[in-house]
Amino acid sequence: MPSIYALGCAGLYMRGRLSAVAFVGGAAAVQGLAALPGAVAFACAGLALAAGAAACGHLAGRRAALWLLPLAVFWLGAALATARAAVRLADELAADNENQVARVVLQVADLPQGDAQGVRFVARVLQARPAGVPGLVQVSWFAPGGHGRAGGRTARNPAGAAQALPDIVPGQVWRAALVLRRPHGSLNPHGFDYEGWTFRRGVRAMGTVRGTPKLLADRPWSDPGAALARVRHALRDGMRRALGEARYGAVLVALALGDQAGVAPGDWQVFNRTGITHLVSISGLHVTMIAALFGLAAQAGWRRASWRGRALAERTPAQVAGAAAAMAAAGLYCLLAGWGIPSQRTFFMLAVAAGAVLLRLPASPSRVLAAAAVAVVALDPWATLAPGFWLSFGAVAVLMLAGQELARPGGEAAPSAARATARSSPRRSRAWLRWREAWRFLRLATFTQLAVTAALTVPLAFMTQQVTPAAPLANALAIPVVSFVVTPLALLAAAFSALPGTEPVAALAAWAGHWAFQAMMLPIAALARAPGAVVDVAAPPWPWLVLAAAGTAWALLPRGLPWRPAGWLLLVPALCWRGDRPGPGEWRLAALDVGQGMAVVVQTAGSVLVYDTGLRYGPGSDAAARVLWPFLRGEGVRRVDTLVVSHADTDHAGGLRSLLAAAPVARSYASFDLSAHLRREARVLGLDAPVASTASAASAAPGTPGTSGTSDDEPPLPAQMRRCRAGQSWTVDGVRFAMLHPPPGARTAGRNADSCVLSVQGAYHAALLPGDIGKAQEAAIVAAGAPRADLAVLPHHGSNTSSSPALVQALGAAHVVAQAGRHNRYGHPAAAVVRRWERAGARVWRSDRDGAVLAHSGPGGLSVQAYRDEARRYWHGR
Repeated sequence: MPSIYALGCAGLYMRGRLSAVAFVGGAAAVQGLAALPGAVAFACAGLALAAGAAACGHLAGRRAALWLLPLAVFWLGAALATARAAVRLADELAADNENQVARVVLQVADLPQGDAQGVRFVARVLQARPAGVPGLVQVSWFAPGGHGRAGGRTARNPAGAAQALPDIVPGQVWRAALVLRRPHGSLNPHGFDYEGWTFRRGVRAMGTVRGTPKLLADRPWSDPGAALARVRHALRDGMRRALGEARYGAVLVALALGDQAGVAPGDWQVFNRTGITHLVSISGLHVTMIAALFGLAAQAGWRRASWRGRALAERTPAQVAGAAAAMAAAGLYCLLAGWGIPSQRTFFMLAVAAGAVLLRLPASPSRVLAAAAVAVVALDPWATLAPGFWLSFGAVAVLMLAGQELARPGGEAAPSAARATARSSPRRSRAWLRWREAWRFLRLATFTQLAVTAALTVPLAFMTQQVTPAAPLANALAIPVVSFVVTPLALLAAAFSALPGTEPVAALAAWAGHWAFQAMMLPIAALARAPGAVVDVAAPPWPWLVLAAAGTAWALLPRGLPWRPAGWLLLVPALCWRGDRPGPGEWRLAALDVGQGMAVVVQTAGSVLVYDTGLRYGPGSDAAARVLWPFLRGEGVRRVDTLVVSHADTDHAGGLRSLLAAAPVARSYASFDLSAHLRREARVLGLDAPVASTASAASAAPGTPGTSGTSDDEPPLPAQMRRCRAGQSWTVDGVRFAMLHPPPGARTAGRNADSCVLSVQGAYHAALLPGDIGKAQEAAIVAAGAPRADLAVLPHHGSNTSSSPALVQALGAAHVVAQAGRHNRYGHPAAAVVRRWERAGARVWRSDRDGAVLAHSGPGGLSVQAYRDEARRYWHGR
């Protein structure tokens, strides 16, 4: 028995890092499943592993059986993630409660976000009627009579004064009536999975307040979570008072407390374009700095302190006291900062390293990192869904490899001989040594920064479809300022803002930190505006990611191995990858899921057409920035050849400004004046800059992510702008595009009635994009000889005022797509319209149910598929 135990310990020591990777891989593999496996399947897998280990031990000896350890740990990670996921799935909103009013008693559990006109917060449900309400919901509470700022309206009472919501703070207990819905988000290729994000947070329902909730009690200390949220809320309010209306005040709050909700979208643009987004959060460097400061102070004080005539260091070593203080400070800071993945990784790495030192156990940096990864995933199996998990652990791994490279003989980290020489040398030699140390530090910082940038280039290209060549220089400028100046001052401001009578000190620290950050942003903003600061790339498939990872690992291996620098060349295929395009006469169509709006992309062999730009969600957000441009960028599209905007309603033209800012447009067709529309929209959004001239379109730097209302300059207009009229046509790559409506010289009949109707006729199939026309316009198109279509987007999102029997019969479509928002207030698509198309033999696809609908016309037929089926995960719809 002792020999078996010793063999097991040796195996764990030898296979520890591989087993840690296997554990994380098992948990991550579960997150890619469309449905959870049953308990029987996992029991069978466990029995098979046990039988395999026994067989190997019997046939090849116990040492061979140890090779099954990583496989067993992989199964353990998968089993743990599956069990946790099953428990979370069980805590779901009952189907009978979907889109119904429930009376609940809830406690505010997190920092509220918003203002007096509308606020959102996560709440813990204490009581609910009827039953079937999950334990954690996200509540949206808007002022009476309005829809908050997101809707562009302000609630006012009959007297004309704005009605403000009460002050909502963590720990309060409210009785409220909520309209509850399951989490639902748009699902598109290269897009953000909102449902996965809410599932990872444990939020299992979304509730909208109806009526006026009643405050029952205030229990900030009822549990540790509520107490922590209340403390964070008090610190945030104190920092906001100290900062006032400071330009980057929200950034300092994010640095101190991890609350990034207040950072302006335009600032995120600059951070993303320069690669310093990781600094505007609680990074590992910040946590380590706090832990080291408290640990060294505690260690020094412990050596000098005594109790009852006996030194404390004689009772407990100062090293132990310092480690305990460092871990306590790091843990408290991570909790106050929101317990994000970078802070979790740093905390567990510090804990493992401290434990190894105190217990005198061997712990290499790679083992510490592996143990931290296991701890993070064991606590949160969904951590692998966050890009920050892979980027955080990947960056630290690269830093470790780079550090080992520089620490080798002949590297830059072996100056002991020079120091020994300088001790016996005159003052000149000591000065030379200082310059040599400074040069060594500069080379070390440059090498590690370039190594991290190069190693993370492909993962970032896959996740964001962008590469930031300006990142090394921007980080060289920002890291010292943010880490050693701004963050300490932000923490001082937060600490003093919570102490009575120290508000002036908090204000002084806050404004000093703000001044330093504002000064730093001057060159950073200039870098963000520089040509080539960001290069858009297509999202590479996973085989190219594996190849790039292998090349990165090879390039960072120790010296002496052949062709090490050539490993970086293996990154090139992933960065230069371009997806396949349709052949001549073929077309590919993507009806994107943009909610209650319309956005369609048609690709041919060498051109891209965009029909409508989706919905405007609010003053600073629209479907083009969130969905349309990420899709185009992920597909490798750098310019739009033709833009058709059917009419000027915000659900069709809401993303126009963002798309024009993101990519150059060669030609546009619209039923209205684009330039006048953008000027009018600028006045509504509070933008005063004039619209850029058409001539400036060629000189504008493409690729800037568009976010409405955040750009200093108006976007460039298309090189050619035309009004759409029936009879216009053009042919590209064997595909004919023709306008069917409105007729030339027709008088304006309203926005919907004036919609541009586009026919797409390829060599094998045809499609129809009708905008929001009604039955009268449909009749005119049928009378003029409407061409048949194999696929059609439903007019007016499937409204009862469209899809007349005459149009349905004339088109003879086999597939129709309804682009509509889930639970939209218009009831689109209407049940009668859906039945009409189905009786005609068409299959009805719905973006609210199917996500983006993707079609490909080729010689083998017309293939249509729902992206929600292709990319389904076990939490979708749950």
